[in-house]
Amino acid sequence: MSDITADTHVSPNSGEDRIARDRKAIRLWLYAICLLILAMVVVGGATRLTESGLSITEWKPIHGVIPPLSVAEWEEELEKYRQIPEYQLINKGMSLEEFKVIFWWEWSHRLLGRLIGVAFFVPMVWFWARGRVEPWLKPWLVAGLALGGLQGFIGWWMVASGLVDRVDVSQYRLATHLTLACLIFAYLFGLARYLAFAPVRRDAAARPHPLSLLAALLVAAVFIQIFLGGLVAGLKAGHSFNTWPLMDGALVPSGLWMMSPVWLNHFESVLTVQFQHRIAAYVVVALAVAVFWAIARRADTRHLRGAALAAAGALVAQMTIGIATLVGQIPFGLALLHQGFAVVVVAVVMELWCRARFRRQAGA
Repeated sequence: MSDITADTHVSPNSGEDRIARDRKAIRLWLYAICLLILAMVVVGGATRLTESGLSITEWKPIHGVIPPLSVAEWEEELEKYRQIPEYQLINKGMSLEEFKVIFWWEWSHRLLGRLIGVAFFVPMVWFWARGRVEPWLKPWLVAGLALGGLQGFIGWWMVASGLVDRVDVSQYRLATHLTLACLIFAYLFGLARYLAFAPVRRDAAARPHPLSLLAALLVAAVFIQIFLGGLVAGLKAGHSFNTWPLMDGALVPSGLWMMSPVWLNHFESVLTVQFQHRIAAYVVVALAVAVFWAIARRADTRHLRGAALAAAGALVAQMTIGIATLVGQIPFGLALLHQGFAVVVVAVVMELWCRARFRRQAGA
């Protein structure tokens, strides 16, 4: 995506008109996929919060579309669930009706994943077959499809970690699954915004704004925080130390590095994992405010000010939601909002980076 950084300009009665129309259609399609990914993250959060993620113990990418249709098939699914540690140690004696509740959450999550795959693949083939995809764009779309396939594999890899010798999924794999979902969202959203800002004529390109590097740093910080949030979710660390701003009675609680080797605390200690998620939130918000301040002070960044303000505001809102979720001891609605709003934050910081990287300022 290099060397293309300006608004689209088209000449009447030329091929540029068609390219502009095709780009708009593809852009709208990519936005629709992004909305589906947002829904996927929210449903995934609900699946996790209701502890439904291990209810389907097999990976059937095709056959799994069809849910149980008879009492016998439902009993068969429940019997498979009875074989795993989560049932034996936590949900022993669960009735068929109770099982159906957790089954439908996981089934819906997987079905939505399949729907996203179809919603991406079929229009891509249609645009491609009709000659509406520019040659440079084709590998980018194929890469998006590949990322979706990888996410499906990682989803099963995550579930498989909870089927033997433990009653939940690995926090490492859960954090990877969540982070990759947000990365795919960012990839497709960034591609769509690139199509909005890229000139049809390559000679109209402009250099990235110097502050695009600062915006890229903010994007990277947000993704690190999302991964840390995945660790918190995987360890259920939010159910402990439900006070703020103090944690276990102190700004910096004792016992942060009790595990050996020390690095293990940052991934497996409930105390340390929650503490580092808190600290990272302060750092990311401070960075967003600093980015806005750097942009607001310059005369050549008027085209970035609105996006910078939105990024800072979204991150403050996300931190506030996170604090309310923690203090409220993880109420379902707030916890779901916190996870879903993380995707909105990704969109906002990506918008800032895309404007700095691909869009020329007015009059340039």
